[in-house]
Amino acid sequence: MNSLIGSPSKLFSNPIFLSAFFSLAGAQLIKALIALTKARKEEDFREAMIIFFWRTGGMPSSHSATALAISTATLLTEGYSNLFILSLFLALIVIRDALGVRRSSGLQSQALNKLGSSLEEKSILDYEPVKEVHGHNIAEVLVGAALGIAIAIIFCI
Repeated sequence: MNSLIGSPSKLFSNPIFLSAFFSLAGAQLIKALIALTKARKEEDFREAMIIFFWRTGGMPSSHSATALAISTATLLTEGYSNLFILSLFLALIVIRDALGVRRSSGLQSQALNKLGSSLEEKSILDYEPVKEVHGHNIAEVLVGAALGIAIAIIFCI
């Protein structure tokens, strides 16, 4: 085996990897549990499983949780290194995207779908809805960030 890569067991004992993985899984699990508590029928259970495995948006932000878990774990294991600085700025880009670009495009796609449905109801045109991308509000980002930081601390200290 190539000595530069190492064994896969090193990956699964790496605190940065573990922090990122459990932050992502934890945030998605919390989203699914929130959906399940709101569930009224069997289709809602299916929707909760889709949320857990795939869907973006909602409380808490898994993007923020994962990005800040990586950055925090890097800080705690490597100190103020170049790797930490890189991870910090990538985390800021991810969070900015979740708050800004994805949220804006999600709101625009919702408005477009509402307009298209209205025009289709009036038989003005046939409309195929566009995919609605779900971004985050500030509370969802802050809770995700806190979750990621906490999980990184657990795995690194």
